[in-house]
Amino acid sequence: MSDDRIEQFRRMAEADPQNELGHFSLGRALLDAGRHQEAVTSFERVIEINPRNSRAYHLLAVARKEAGDKAAALAALRKGLEVAHERGDLMPRNDMAALMRELGEEPPAFEATQGAAAVEAPAGADNVMCRRCGQARPKMAKRPFKGPLGEQVWANTCQSCWDEWIRMGTKVINELRLNFAIPRHAEMYDQHMKEFLNLDAPADGG
Repeated sequence: MSDDRIEQFRRMAEADPQNELGHFSLGRALLDAGRHQEAVTSFERVIEINPRNSRAYHLLAVARKEAGDKAAALAALRKGLEVAHERGDLMPRNDMAALMRELGEEPPAFEATQGAAAVEAPAGADNVMCRRCGQARPKMAKRPFKGPLGEQVWANTCQSCWDEWIRMGTKVINELRLNFAIPRHAEMYDQHMKEFLNLDAPADGG
């Protein structure tokens, strides 16, 4: 991850202190660059903005571990596991459970429940259990765009959170100067969207 990319995300975060995605992207970039203590600060800010962002707890724990603070890493994992279990965020929860074991502590018993209560399908065909807000809310009337990713978004995102992403996506395009004629820029946009909507996207290596 180049210093230019880090500075892009830093400007994005500083331009709007409440920009959860900006701070998250900055934290991930700093973590990739080995700047662990700076990454800790960014992920702590993400959690201040959105205490229900389970992936942020995982990456905060990773950053704290790499910075040499095992106790603080475990504290982040304990809280993050609670959040992930409540929301039914299986992938972040499993990642946090594995890291907790690596650090010498057994995850809490609810780690084995598969979050059944949290992920139970909401009643009614017009609702969706939204991965971002963790609530059963009205779903979008139709798929937002074609393809497997469009299907994933439609099946896991409420209309309200999608509207929120549209506003945030505009900021992403403007702040990062994305040009969708460039395949790598389109991939970056999709990556930010999946992170914002909590769709458990893999890390952006660029």
